Amino acid sequence: MAKKSEGTSPQPRVDQAAEAQLEDVSLQIPGKNSPSGDRAEGEGPAEISETAIETFMDITRHLEQELRSIVVGQERVIRELLLALLAGGHVLLEGVPGLGKTLLVRTLADTLALKFARIQFTPDLMPADIVGTTIVTEQAEHNSAGSRRVFSFQPGPIFANIVLADEVNRATPKTQSALLEGMQEHTVSVGDTTRPLPTPFFVLATQNPLEMEGTYPLPEAQLDRFLLKVHVPFPQASDLLRIIDTTTGSRTLHARQIASGEQLLDLIETARAVPVATHLKEYAVRLLLATHPDQDNAPAQVRKYVRYGASPRGLQALIMTAKARALLEGRYNVSWEDLQTVIFPALRHRIILNFDGLADGITPEEVIETVIAETPEP
Repeated sequence: MAKKSEGTSPQPRVDQAAEAQLEDVSLQIPGKNSPSGDRAEGEGPAEISETAIETFMDITRHLEQELRSIVVGQERVIRELLLALLAGGHVLLEGVPGLGKTLLVRTLADTLALKFARIQFTPDLMPADIVGTTIVTEQAEHNSAGSRRVFSFQPGPIFANIVLADEVNRATPKTQSALLEGMQEHTVSVGDTTRPLPTPFFVLATQNPLEMEGTYPLPEAQLDRFLLKVHVPFPQASDLLRIIDTTTGSRTLHARQIASGEQLLDLIETARAVPVATHLKEYAVRLLLATHPDQDNAPAQVRKYVRYGASPRGLQALIMTAKARALLEGRYNVSWEDLQTVIFPALRHRIILNFDGLADGITPEEVIETVIAETPEP
């Protein structure tokens, strides 16, 4: 059972009015003592049944445990992938080859009983290889023994629930752009027809940060379509020993189904209903604006090293993933700790460094740390 944030994480230093406001937007649980008052502005009716909360906790806990039993040594990556999944967004996984990125995505599809498709991006891959194409087929005539040729649409691998875009930066920009409409609109346009994609629909893309020869880096507009950018680290020595034990023996591990696609959609709706206090929304806005060098309150490091700050999509990613993290941590409402945790995968790919920043070896993570340190907490 979940518990309120007052007993799980350090509380921000706020005045009495702000504390009262936070109490006012606490999630209303039927049968529980809950504070009265107006909810956070813009949240609307924020009521979730106790059954929905318990179902969310149970499914996500078992889902995370199942992923950790198959994919060893990537606990943070698994948690961030779940945050994006529960927020209904796409993920860009960055890491050197052999770290289990493909295994993680395939295991996730198995645990959710969703249709999985893998697209290996190469320089000669064409957009039709992703979205599908119109082909000529033979169709039998009903009133005769003959047949006639007709045009029919052959769906591409993008018509799946979970699409793994492996090494997405190896394809040309024209092919990369074939994913844009599907990621943003959840539709595919071929010829004069627009076709909806299955629901739920997630694109999980991978890219290798080391071998850049013969690659086409994703443009900023396409990077912005990914809800989170997750760094996949190299495993520790103890994790490598576990990998040996689980992958080189005679027994092969297979993930068991934890939830269905319909249940996942219910989990997403539950996460979106988590309330956010007004002063925490304002804090998220201040964090985002602090990444822009032209803002009056931008830190000196941002003014010196950043060319463009994060977009409004970054703010949406910040709020949605913070809501999901609050429930995963056993709380009914978002705290400042949630925002400071999810800001790294939510904004690291949305901060564009200038020439000085690249020359001095500054990373987006360092910029984000400065933004957190110099932005007053609520």
